[in-house]
Amino acid sequence: MTAQVHVPSLFARVGTASVLTLAVGTTMLAPGVVEDAEAATPSTKALKVAASKKGAPYRWGAAGPHRFDCSGLTLYSFKKVGKRLPRTAQQQYNSTRHISRSHRQRGDLVFFHAGRSVYHVGIYAGGGRIWHSPKSGAVVRLEKIWSSRVWYGRVR
Repeated sequence: MTAQVHVPSLFARVGTASVLTLAVGTTMLAPGVVEDAEAATPSTKALKVAASKKGAPYRWGAAGPHRFDCSGLTLYSFKKVGKRLPRTAQQQYNSTRHISRSHRQRGDLVFFHAGRSVYHVGIYAGGGRIWHSPKSGAVVRLEKIWSSRVWYGRVR
């Protein structure tokens, strides 16, 4: 006579996290993974490119690799990660998916405007700050957003 051994169901023996692990393969979802996944997006890669240009001098009409105007920095940063942007801040605004302040993410573009005209652009770094190339005599730098008259756009 063979002994019958009662084996509880898989769900009863293992916790929900383990079942999820089984469901998605052998990868365990853990805190920080979302940040790691975010770091892999083209926008956050472009943000890192812009940050790597810290201290590069402003030059009107320049799009890198050693000098930049505001839209030249965003153009260069996204081009390095395989995304195309038009040349000017206004054209870049027109080509992005417009998003609200509450939905902004690191790597989104921040457009400064007067009325309907966009006059400056930077890359959102989080914490209310942007990487940008501000003006003649200045350099690429991280700076707090100084105006409430901004719009946000996500590169497609």
